Amino acid sequence: MGLKEFWHKLGSPRWFYQISLPWVVGFGLAALVLLAVGFVWALAFAPPDYQQGNSFRIMYVHVPAAMAAQSLYIGMGVAGFVLFVWRMKLADVFITACLPFGMLLTALALFSGGVWGRPTWGTWWEWDGRTVSTLVLLFLYIGIYALREAIVDTELRGRASALVAMVGTINIPVIKYSVEWWHTLHQPASFTLTEKPSMPPEMWLPLLVMVIGMYCFAAHNVLSRMRMEIIERESGTQWVRALVSGQRAAG
Repeated sequence: MGLKEFWHKLGSPRWFYQISLPWVVGFGLAALVLLAVGFVWALAFAPPDYQQGNSFRIMYVHVPAAMAAQSLYIGMGVAGFVLFVWRMKLADVFITACLPFGMLLTALALFSGGVWGRPTWGTWWEWDGRTVSTLVLLFLYIGIYALREAIVDTELRGRASALVAMVGTINIPVIKYSVEWWHTLHQPASFTLTEKPSMPPEMWLPLLVMVIGMYCFAAHNVLSRMRMEIIERESGTQWVRALVSGQRAAG
């Protein structure tokens, strides 16, 4: 299948629903294995930090949650652009599916950051650039969710939330570069694709496993929600009625 044909088929929620189940299962299994391995590795086998001791282990939750939350929002911004340009219904489905898990991950990143900051900085909260911009990210997620709940018209709701999602992506580089632009208590990135990690392998390898596991979990969650959203939106169509009837007969 060529890229053009694939792009055209993405306009069909029915086609996406039919092909997406193996992805849901695959990402779910990968997330289960990776998060279990990474969690045990991080808690039981990674050595304590020479300055922070064992309190640094909250990093293995904080960093993956923050990274996945930002990536989901970027995905929403891209989907918002697709919705505006091509009016693709699946883009609005994607935005709807990302919102609950994106909010949860952002809240988890803020909470775990406070738990980490208390023994490290001596405070649960610090008004520095990265903390505040991450709080803004949470408000953006909540704002889009509230907007979708407030607007009844389907098309207007989709376009309004897509617009906010696109504009809100401006906040993502602020989160990323805040430690370079302003004086902040936050440390630079734990590892990047272009630089050698500042931590020893026995500390950053379990973090990498946790990050990949969190992304797999996010993909599993979003794809599952997309499938449920498609069934709800297409409930009056013949193919959904046939699918429900088949499931009842099989059950």
